[in-house]
Amino acid sequence: MPEYFNLSFWQVAIATSLILISCAISLALQLGLGKRLLVASIRTVVQLLLVGLILEWVFTPGREWYIVLSIIALMTLIAGISSVSRTERRYKGIWSDSVISMWASSWLVGAVALMAVIQVQQRGHPWYDPQYSIPLLGMILGNTLNGISLGLDRFGDELATKREQVETLLALGATRWEAARAAIQTAVRTGMIPTINTMMVVGIVSLPGMMTGQIIAGVDPVLAVRYQIVIFYLLTAVTALATIGGTLLLVRRYFTAAHQLKMG
Repeated sequence: MPEYFNLSFWQVAIATSLILISCAISLALQLGLGKRLLVASIRTVVQLLLVGLILEWVFTPGREWYIVLSIIALMTLIAGISSVSRTERRYKGIWSDSVISMWASSWLVGAVALMAVIQVQQRGHPWYDPQYSIPLLGMILGNTLNGISLGLDRFGDELATKREQVETLLALGATRWEAARAAIQTAVRTGMIPTINTMMVVGIVSLPGMMTGQIIAGVDPVLAVRYQIVIFYLLTAVTALATIGGTLLLVRRYFTAAHQLKMG
């Protein structure tokens, strides 16, 4: 039977104090990151403690489906907004585009994970069981956020730096989709690179957080590996869908229906 270790607040505090090493390096090299590190550390503690209390309440048996769905919807909305806050190049409608692509891709892949992969209903759990739906969607949203923000940023940069080339293609009779094809490909490729790079070295250079946590908690390593493989493939799929979806919405923002570029 696996043995579980309960971490006290003092043990967590010891680990938390290690952030001072990063602050000391920042101070010694005059990086100017000390304040940001401390703020980020405090936010991490506050946010995770808050989430822990909320999840403890949500995980109580008998919670209605609309409560779980409301929490998931709020998580998705915040993720969509956060992906825009990381983007330097803004345009009218970027917030709605980000939320729409985030919502459609993450909920689609999340539904596949719950219904077809984990099959929660066949295990006797409701489809909205927070034990499965909230952690899964949380991991999916985190990865999707990075993909969308990188893709949106890169697409705008590509059109700005290659504007003459794009306008030449349009002048020669190309549609907006044909003229933006290279920029779309570059944006999607950029959004997916972090996930692909992680997959290339997983198990050799690094052990993923979820798998490590399961092993420390006493789960059979082979079972933990299976779960991690599933998660990686889900994250790859959702990143591709979200990045391509967000980029295609961008085409409609940057080009008119008459196939003209309208960047400022």
